Amino acid sequence: MISVVKKWNHLSLVKQICIGLIIGIILAVAIPTVAKPFVILGSLFVGALKAIAPVLVLFLVMSAIAQHKSGQKTNMKSIIVLYLLGTFLAGVVAVIASYMFPVSLKLATGNNELTAPGGVVEVLRKLLMNVVDNPIKAIYNANYIGILSWAILLGLALKNAPDTTKTMISNVSDAVSKIVTWVIKFAPFGIMGLVIESITTNGLDSLLSYGKLLAVLIGCMIFVALVVNPIIVYVCIRQNPYPLVFKCLNESAITAFFTRSSAANIPVNMRLCEKLGLDKDTYSVSIPLGATINMAGAAVTISVLTLAAVHTLGIHVDIPTAIILSVLAAVCACGASGVAGGSLLLIPLACSLFGISNDVAMTVVGVGFIVGVLQDSCETALNSSTDVLFTAAAEFRKRRKEGKKIDINKVA
Repeated sequence: MISVVKKWNHLSLVKQICIGLIIGIILAVAIPTVAKPFVILGSLFVGALKAIAPVLVLFLVMSAIAQHKSGQKTNMKSIIVLYLLGTFLAGVVAVIASYMFPVSLKLATGNNELTAPGGVVEVLRKLLMNVVDNPIKAIYNANYIGILSWAILLGLALKNAPDTTKTMISNVSDAVSKIVTWVIKFAPFGIMGLVIESITTNGLDSLLSYGKLLAVLIGCMIFVALVVNPIIVYVCIRQNPYPLVFKCLNESAITAFFTRSSAANIPVNMRLCEKLGLDKDTYSVSIPLGATINMAGAAVTISVLTLAAVHTLGIHVDIPTAIILSVLAAVCACGASGVAGGSLLLIPLACSLFGISNDVAMTVVGVGFIVGVLQDSCETALNSSTDVLFTAAAEFRKRRKEGKKIDINKVA
């Protein structure tokens, strides 16, 4: 038994996750009644990540800003530009794909108890209210916009604090990061539980009737991940981007796929940034920020499902309106929460652009929840892995401009 544990510990986290995935599938398909009790492993894992992530974000960002020295340069402007550009281009890809492969929906009823935003003003109002949320309430509710705002303000207020105070905050940040590494060690068992839950609850056959919609959604996300994002990275680093792209997909997208939460995947991305040798002052801010506003997958989901509803209802869409939809999808995606299914409730806002009633739009949301097992998993995997990808691209671009040699193959 000891030798088995030693061999297990020598395996990389990705290999351990793959083993957990395979065992989960076998148990769920072959002996679902025996596998059912293991579902709690997934709930415990995601619960632990969601519990520690808000505290981690608060102290990492606060510590990074408090200890930032005047004149010390970060790449936040470049990273934010990449986040917004990537999200907008994802929306464009989704619009083009929806024109090429129009999808009709069976607008089933459901989810009437959910309340969608009433318009852009309401979304902006909610964002502003989240910024000024009570800090304790923000942490409790995992309101990352509120957490970021308080972390930034506290960090700025502590810039002139004594070094002993800054050291204490840094120590607390390191301690929370250490707890995160302990939680991540249980990822293979947690993912095994999540896989068992997905298969035993929803089954594999329930998605067949929405095969075309899933194909368009997932196809767009794969295209963004393997074509659009690499082009953006290449423009930044002027080298083959795929070693870095695949590194981010392997070590970030896999866990994000199963946790289905950009927020819960923040600790994984922090660890990956550290492995890539990135500047902690930058990624300790950019990764939590990315979990809030870098939502390429959400832009794809909003655009595809909205245009599917438009096609189903026989509404004509001209090119200017399609461009407006791409921009609106990007804005809506930035307002999507970092939890599972966070983008679906913003679909009615995009549908309102075409005069689609809220009742019909909510049935589209219902369709989104039906296909959400795969859609939301792929969406989160794209969103979260791109946070690291663009953070790394911005830093390597800076190093290239400074004349420093960068070997992406060695880094990735």
